[in-house]
Amino acid sequence: MSVSESLSTTQADLEKLVSDLRGLLASKDLDSVPDIKILRQKLDDGLHSAREAAVRAAQDAARQAKDAALAADRYAHDEPWRVAGAALAVGALVGFLLARR
Repeated sequence: MSVSESLSTTQADLEKLVSDLRGLLASKDLDSVPDIKILRQKLDDGLHSAREAAVRAAQDAARQAKDAALAADRYAHDEPWRVAGAALAVGALVGFLLARR
């Protein structure tokens, strides 16, 4: 599962939980309780904060992946024979392991 899929799943679970809580707090019977309005506002603020944190985490993960890809690309261009040798070694190892089966 990728980072973005994990974040999407977590965000969906969080939004379902918040939706369920809102459903419970939306009861007209609770309107007479003064703390319910405060609780509803805290719930909305928390959801907003969680969404912002999820967006920041996804952006950070995307930036780190891009930086890693650029570093790998730069290394491959600076040291092409090392990369080719490593690829050859990995290919030979995989071939050897598959041949033993």
